[in-house]
Amino acid sequence: MTSRPDTPGPLRVVGLMCLAETLSMTGFATYPAFLALLRDAWAISNSEAGFIGGAYFAGYMAAVPVLSSLTDRFDARRIHILSCLLAAASNIGFALAAGGVVTAAFFQALAGAGLGGTYMPGLKALTDRVSGPRQGRHIAFYTATFAVGSSLSLLLSGWFGDFFHWRWVFGLLAAGPLGAALIVVFALKPLPSPGIQKSGLTSGKGHLLRERSVMSFIIGYAVHCWELFGFRAWMVAFLAFAYGLQKEFRPPFSPTEVAAGISLLGLGASLAGNEIAMRFGRARFIPAVMVVSGSLSWVAGFSASWPYWLMLLTVALYFISVMADSAALTAGLISATPVQQRGVVMAAYSFMGFGAGFVAPLIFGVTLDLFGGKSAANAWGYAFGSLGIGCLIAAGLTRFKSRGPVR
Repeated sequence: MTSRPDTPGPLRVVGLMCLAETLSMTGFATYPAFLALLRDAWAISNSEAGFIGGAYFAGYMAAVPVLSSLTDRFDARRIHILSCLLAAASNIGFALAAGGVVTAAFFQALAGAGLGGTYMPGLKALTDRVSGPRQGRHIAFYTATFAVGSSLSLLLSGWFGDFFHWRWVFGLLAAGPLGAALIVVFALKPLPSPGIQKSGLTSGKGHLLRERSVMSFIIGYAVHCWELFGFRAWMVAFLAFAYGLQKEFRPPFSPTEVAAGISLLGLGASLAGNEIAMRFGRARFIPAVMVVSGSLSWVAGFSASWPYWLMLLTVALYFISVMADSAALTAGLISATPVQQRGVVMAAYSFMGFGAGFVAPLIFGVTLDLFGGKSAANAWGYAFGSLGIGCLIAAGLTRFKSRGPVR
C-alpha cells in the first residue's frame, strides 16, 4: 500500500509537495543575491554581512524543534500552511523596513523560521501520505527540490534586480510562499491528528539520539549544511569578485544567473547520490563524498584568479560534491528512525543542520576579514577552506548505518 485513504495518489502527492516547496523558497536566496550590494550600501563589514546571512538559519534553528516536533501531534499540512504565511510576511517586512544589520537580521530570522515550518514538516506531510518500498526515492525527490527552490530564488532575484529596486524584489518574491500555501490548502486533504506520542525520543533500546545509527546521520547533516549554506550565502559575492578579475573577457551571464545554474546542478547530484548510496551502501558512499567535497572546498576557494571557464568548472564540481550526499543522509535518517518518532528526530536533525548553517556564513565572513578582506584572492581561498573542514573530520569519525530498507 502506497497511500492512505482519501488522499491523492503517491506520485501526485510527491509532485505537489515538490512544487509547494519550490514556491515557498522564492525568498530563500534573495539576501545572498544582494549581499554585495547591501554590504556596500549599508557600509557594513564582511563579518556583519555574514551575520545577516546566518540569521536566516538562526531563525530556522529556533523554530524547527517546535514546528517539526508538532508534526508528531498534528497534521503537518497545517504547520506547513501557517509557515508559508510567515515566510511571505518576512519578505514583505524586509522590503519595507530593513535598513542595517539589526533589522535585516531580524527579518532574515523570520524568513528562516518560515522555512523551518515548511521544509521538514513538508517532508513529514509527504511521508505521512506516501509509504512503501519507493519511499526513499520519494524522499530524494523532495529533498532535491531544495536545489530547484534555491536556484529559482537566485534567478528571480537576479532578473527582477535588473528592473526593480531591491526592496521591490523582496516584496514581489513574497508571492511564492503564498502560492505554496494555496497549493497545500486545496491539493492535500487533511489527515487526523496523530495525537500525543508517549514514546518521544525513546525506543526499546533507549534514547534514540544516543543511538549511533541516528546520531551519525545528524552529525553528517550538520557538516553537510555547514558547507552547503556557507557556500550558498557567499557564492554570488565570490562569483562577482572572480568576474572582476577577468581583465580581457566579459562573462556572458551575471553572477546571480551563474549561481542559479550551479545551484540547479544540486538536483541531479542529490538524486544520483541517493541511487549510488542505495546500491553501494551509505556507510561507504557518504564518507567518500565528504572527503571529496571537503578537499574541493580549498581548490574552489583559490580558483578566483583562474581562467573564467576553469573557475566555473571547479566551483560547479565542488557544489556537485557538496550535494551528492544530501538525499542519502535524509533517506538514511528516515530509515533509521521508527515511524512514530520521526517528527521529533527530524526536528533534531534540522536543528543541528541549520544551526551549522547559521554559523557557517558568519565564520566565512570572519575568515574573509582576517585574511585580507573582499579584495584579496587568498582570503577567499581560506574562507572556502573553512567550509570543508567539518566534512573531512566527520568522514573519519561517523558510521552511517540504516535500520530499514528505505529505497
